[in-house]
Amino acid sequence: MVAETQILHSLLKLTRTGAVSRRSLAKAAKVSDPIIDNVVLKLAQADLICEYQDMIEASPTQRVKIAVAALSSFADFERICALLSWAEFEGIVAQAFEANGYRTLRNFRFKQQSKKWEIDVLGVKKPFIICVDCKHWKRGWQRAAVAKAVEAQTQRTEALSRVLPVYRRKAKLEQIENTRLIPVIMSLTPGPFKFYSGVPIVPVLQIQDFINELPLQAHLLRNFSQKAIEREKNLLDFR
Repeated sequence: MVAETQILHSLLKLTRTGAVSRRSLAKAAKVSDPIIDNVVLKLAQADLICEYQDMIEASPTQRVKIAVAALSSFADFERICALLSWAEFEGIVAQAFEANGYRTLRNFRFKQQSKKWEIDVLGVKKPFIICVDCKHWKRGWQRAAVAKAVEAQTQRTEALSRVLPVYRRKAKLEQIENTRLIPVIMSLTPGPFKFYSGVPIVPVLQIQDFINELPLQAHLLRNFSQKAIEREKNLLDFR
């Protein structure tokens, strides 16, 4: 188990810039060739790596899977997360939505009431705009951290809903009538809550299940609709 954890850590470190040879991996992980051969075969069978001739490579999605596997083997959380870039994390989230017919925008910036906001990933597919905040949670994250993240993402999502007509073109929306904006927290690993205040907290490797279930579960989730915002504005104008 220790040897496998060392190999997973070395894989993440060495594949950041491309493919790596078995020999280089064995040297970095400080394990023997027979151990490397055994673990590499296991990882290839689990689709965590791609191997050709003597070279090993990992796609961004595979690198995230390697990170999760390493953490499951009790690797140091901070060291593993340091080897996985934000761009990779956000990239596989965007790819998952795109594979299910969503248009995506990453690092979406906008302004509302003179305040600047940014949402890591927007997934757009009528009638939904999924507003995703990608989190590298620390091991043992507590309720207070969850509450803070959920509150912040809820505020970002509500802010976007209020200025959606202004950013309609930037968000690549054909129309905004009946649009529902849903805040989501995406984490690297499972946490103590699946939902908090109606906001889903989704481990990244369960993103496909979340997308599959979304149409049936959306009414149970915290969301902001353009219609509700317009109705509230009209009431305020009436007053």
